[in-house]
Amino acid sequence: MERDFKEEQNYIKAKKRVKKIKGFYIHLIVYVLVNIFLSGIIIFGLSHSGDSIDEILSNFGVYSTWLFWGIGMFFHWLGVFGFNSIGFGSDWEEKKIKEMMEKDETTNRKF
Repeated sequence: MERDFKEEQNYIKAKKRVKKIKGFYIHLIVYVLVNIFLSGIIIFGLSHSGDSIDEILSNFGVYSTWLFWGIGMFFHWLGVFGFNSIGFGSDWEEKKIKEMMEKDETTNRKF
C-alpha cells in the first residue's frame, strides 16, 4: 500500500516536472517567433523611412524585445531547470574532489 502511494507521488511529481519543461519550450518557441516577427516589422518600417542598413541595425528597437524578453526567458529557464543545469548541482563539489584526486594519482604514477 505504501509502495503504491510512493509510486503515485513520484508519478505526480514527474508529471508536474514534464509540464514545467513543456511550458518552457512553448515559451521559447513563442519568444523566437514573436521576436522574429517584431524585428521584421521594425526593420521593414525603418528601411522604408529611408534609413541606411547601418542605421537600421544600430537601432536599439530592433534588439530591445530580444534583450528584455530574453532576460525573462533566462529566469524562466532557471525556474524550470535550476542551477543544477549550470553544473553546480548538490554533488558538484564531491565530483570535483574525486576528479582532482584521480588527476593527482595519474600524475604521481608517471614519476
